[in-house]
Amino acid sequence: MTDTLPQSVVDTAPAPAPGLKRSIGVVGGTLLTLSCVTPASTLFVIVPDLFSSLGTATALCIAIGALLCIPVAFCYSELGTLIPSAGGEYAMVSTLAGRLAGWLAFVMSLLVVMIVPPVIAMGTADYLAPVVHLDPSLTGAGVMLAATLAGLLDLRANAWITGIFLVLEVVAAGVVALLGFTHAQRGASSLGSLQVAGEHAHVNPVTAMMVLSGLAIALFATQGFSTAVYLSEELENPRRNVARTVLATLAISGIVILVPVVAITLGAGDLKTLTGGDISTMVIAWSNSAVGTFVSLCVALAIINAGIVMVIQNSRVLFASARDKAWPSPVNNALSKLGRFGSPWVATLVVGVPGAFLCFVNLDTLYGVTGVAVTGLYLLVAVASLLARRGAHGSRKAWRMPLWPAMPILLIAVLAYVLVEQDPTYLLWTGGITAVATLYWAFYLRPRRTTRWLVSLPEDVLLAEAEPQAAASTRLTTAAPLTEGAQA
Repeated sequence: MTDTLPQSVVDTAPAPAPGLKRSIGVVGGTLLTLSCVTPASTLFVIVPDLFSSLGTATALCIAIGALLCIPVAFCYSELGTLIPSAGGEYAMVSTLAGRLAGWLAFVMSLLVVMIVPPVIAMGTADYLAPVVHLDPSLTGAGVMLAATLAGLLDLRANAWITGIFLVLEVVAAGVVALLGFTHAQRGASSLGSLQVAGEHAHVNPVTAMMVLSGLAIALFATQGFSTAVYLSEELENPRRNVARTVLATLAISGIVILVPVVAITLGAGDLKTLTGGDISTMVIAWSNSAVGTFVSLCVALAIINAGIVMVIQNSRVLFASARDKAWPSPVNNALSKLGRFGSPWVATLVVGVPGAFLCFVNLDTLYGVTGVAVTGLYLLVAVASLLARRGAHGSRKAWRMPLWPAMPILLIAVLAYVLVEQDPTYLLWTGGITAVATLYWAFYLRPRRTTRWLVSLPEDVLLAEAEPQAAASTRLTTAAPLTEGAQA
């Protein structure tokens, strides 16, 4: 059974805090979401790890990862249009699978909120090295503070800022793809075999276990499309535009990442160079140092771009949790404050400023914990999607995924496998954090179930859902006197 509020409690619940402004359409939402995927930073930061272990089979692994992201995107599209809230996963899971499940989804997303942005920001210094040598921690802290300032602006302004940065990183990925294809050293048949470098390079056929060994990274490489559900409260016409944004982002990011990976695989001079994963060096070998510097600077901008989008996304999660009364009253009041540009400025500072300090901390273990948390979060979303068509939810207007329930069932099976393959240390850390969160739920939230953790939809969505019911009620009221007159 799920722990849900009775209708009498819902009717007497406190009025929700002011909502976020609906100011962006599909294009703006897609630009912001693509910026969170950061295809260029994925290409230059994450893909080299796959090259080192999978060699020429990297493109195949990423292609499989992108295909497995399709059922994830379907789940997010359906739930995001059914429950368009800035709370993202926790609002969807709470509404469909119960308040405790939603609280655990929020805790898992909170781990990602606080850890991933500074980890990515610290990579900026590596790609600024062709121009200036900087300390990674200081550079990361600067990026986090700059992203925080940008996050305080109007979301429409941020869509333009991130859009400009996104164009630059896509251009960089295009340059790499063009150079790789024009300097091809091997045929397309090499993409279906595992070629590794050693004292004597050799070729082995790709096996399922080889691909699965890198699948978790491949899934992570294309998973940023989920950002769209965090922006659903600020998207115009969310019932239609959330699904469009999610699916468009997955398609574009998959192409931007996969095509250059194929080009690099075909164009690398030898297997040692490919498995070394130094894409900047390959670019210089194919062209000159000036082009290599241009590509590196574009990647640095991509990382800054990702920082801005992640601060925007994560501040919306905290804002929604305060509006839904997850904390003591003083904390809720602070986190739900909106600034002059309509952005949740206190929540933005809470995400960005600690992130700057985390750049001076060793985050290896914490980064591993986020991998477990993301997998658990996707599992909860998949379970919620299985419950999305029961009761009143089944009759609501929403984008509906094809091949339901096969899609979420497939997703649950894959994610369960990925989860059990994680490092036991990270599983224990995440389990401990989940246990503490459950205690907070048991001793603070659940005893105050009429005043705390009241997950709600934005007011305009509730009004839109109430209109058909009101119209039906009006028709019945109007029809009653006519019937009585006819009887008379």
